[in-house]
Amino acid sequence: MSEKCNTCSSAGNCSVDPEQCEKGTETLLGSLNRIKNVIVVMSGKGGVGKSSVTALLACELNQAGHKVGILDADITGPSQPKAFGIKNERGLKATDYGIIPPVSTNGIKVISINFFLPNEDDPVVWRGPMLAGAVKQFWQEVDWRDLDYLIVDLPPGTGDVPLTVMQTLPVSGIIIVSSPQDLAFMVVKKTIKMAQKMNTSILGLVENMSYAICPHCQEKIQMFGEPQGKRVAEETQIDYLGELPWDAALNTLVDQGLIEQYESKGMSAIAAQIMEKLPVEKLS
Repeated sequence: MSEKCNTCSSAGNCSVDPEQCEKGTETLLGSLNRIKNVIVVMSGKGGVGKSSVTALLACELNQAGHKVGILDADITGPSQPKAFGIKNERGLKATDYGIIPPVSTNGIKVISINFFLPNEDDPVVWRGPMLAGAVKQFWQEVDWRDLDYLIVDLPPGTGDVPLTVMQTLPVSGIIIVSSPQDLAFMVVKKTIKMAQKMNTSILGLVENMSYAICPHCQEKIQMFGEPQGKRVAEETQIDYLGELPWDAALNTLVDQGLIEQYESKGMSAIAAQIMEKLPVEKLS
């Protein structure tokens, strides 16, 4: 009788590539993943709404008929599970092909360190190499399967995690997020220069919280000063994707875990540009 395969449990009629079987189950992790585009969302500093832009872009691409996933690489400040109202009440499941990512109401796959913590407000007190290692695992050991777009929500700045993502993942393009303040744009230029040094394509700049609409008179209020996104994009020779407002309604929906219910004409226009830059066929 033929020796039983340790990987697929068959006897002499293995359905898995023999070389993989000889190496063991580890080689199966992520082996079914077919991810067409990896979009990285970066910011120079925190507090500019990078995670909100990530989530809203995912929602728009999902509504356009694409298979979408979010890799929450902001290990010490994860926010995507909260925005989508996904709770890890029963623990994550896994197969030989990797961890099965939780799915939002509308079908967006999400992986985040918060799914592995006993409480969502527990801190992750890790040094850089461990943070980078977790991001690698989210890429290599999650069973994403077929995705048109995987959006990576990076921590702010140009530290270990952004560097790991650019060196490890097949990044299709980067979206830079900033707000109108001079300080934010001064720091975001560092992020742009980092991406350029890494020879990674920059899809463009999004100016978030560019203005707010008065709920009484509907006047546009520039809370952080005159918008500068177009000028900075021209100076750094990247595309300007558009501006997004500060909106209390968005904040409320995020707190309720209902971000998929938010409608944004500005983000719709930005997502249309992304789909034009990184086109894929719609799912049947």
